[in-house]
Amino acid sequence: MGWIKRKVEDLYKKYKTRNPFTIAKFLNIEIVYWDLPLDINGFYQYERRNRFIFINNNLSLEEQLVVCAHELAHALFHKNVNTSFMRQNTFLSVSKIEIEANTFAAHLLISDECLQDYLTEQKTIQDIASLHNLPLELVELKCKKLFL
Repeated sequence: MGWIKRKVEDLYKKYKTRNPFTIAKFLNIEIVYWDLPLDINGFYQYERRNRFIFINNNLSLEEQLVVCAHELAHALFHKNVNTSFMRQNTFLSVSKIEIEANTFAAHLLISDECLQDYLTEQKTIQDIASLHNLPLELVELKCKKLFL
């Protein structure tokens, strides 16, 4: 899935940010905060050539960042598909589009340079997840090839 990493780096070069909210704004993707059930973190919707990312407003800011990055991938790679709800177990999904979205989020939220610094400092995957307030599964996706 090197193409996903290349897409992330292209976005970073163009917009000078890894913040998914800022990138969504540049791409005219509307972010909607909604009082969703607790087991639903967010979802992407395409309607009449408009793109929306819905985010559960009950989530912490760190969780909202991850959800936005994940749903931004759907908006970019699966533009015309209304994705199913992102539930707590999405990181365990074997669905191709969910794996792509998680991989995108991992590359967007943790740069290679940052990761190299952590590896030089001999940080563990758990340390990196804690430092970035990210789910362990997302950091494992980013580090997968380094530790295999």
